[in-house]
Amino acid sequence: MPKKNIRETDLYAPVKRLLEGQGYEVKGEVGSADIVAVRNDEEPLVVELKTGFSLSLFHQAVDRQRITDVVYVAVPRGSGRNFAVSLRKNLHLCRRLGLGLMTIRMKDGHVEVPLDPAPYTPRKMPRHQAKLLKEFARLAGDPNRGGSTRTGLVTAYRQDALRCLNFLRKAGRAKAAVVARQAGVENARRIMADNHYGWFDRVETGIYTLSINGHRGCAEYADQITQISNDRQMPDRVAGIRH
Repeated sequence: MPKKNIRETDLYAPVKRLLEGQGYEVKGEVGSADIVAVRNDEEPLVVELKTGFSLSLFHQAVDRQRITDVVYVAVPRGSGRNFAVSLRKNLHLCRRLGLGLMTIRMKDGHVEVPLDPAPYTPRKMPRHQAKLLKEFARLAGDPNRGGSTRTGLVTAYRQDALRCLNFLRKAGRAKAAVVARQAGVENARRIMADNHYGWFDRVETGIYTLSINGHRGCAEYADQITQISNDRQMPDRVAGIRH
């Protein structure tokens, strides 16, 4: 069945069949819930149906948690990489919200339940926090506007590359160890060797100069170079550099 022709009511029968097979009495559209299932003296089970993941689906499901802790969301199962990515992300969201998740294969009505409702306590990841704080500390000034797309963002890595760029603009060419010391960039050798921005040329072993793109970069990123120079004073005069 093409996805564009799927209706929420098409999801009802497969879910009802699954729950009845587990001993529930099932009824549709009870109060504000799409599906309510009752078994013995257990808490009622509620399922919210949607033809795809959406914010309104999660709003409704979270609202049903005021009735019961056993709340599922149910959507048609898609195919391909896009659905797999969406499923993985929404599984994580369901887990965070304490919701269960069902997917329905529309061609045969098979229902999979990859997640049951359960309380969730976020697990902190110290390594990720340390990485975030390290990037925060390394980033000179506040070069990015919050909410911007990731493309073109100024990272601490780029600022270090700009420090190397600025130093070589003044020095002409220099050993990587000298660039690291004078520009204040501990990983200068790796930055210039990897050359992600195409700004550097290696003229001899361990000795670098600016490429044609590097000279262009000096003009293109002049404002950022000024900002990081003011934040961490860089030498204006290059003297005593040994090549």
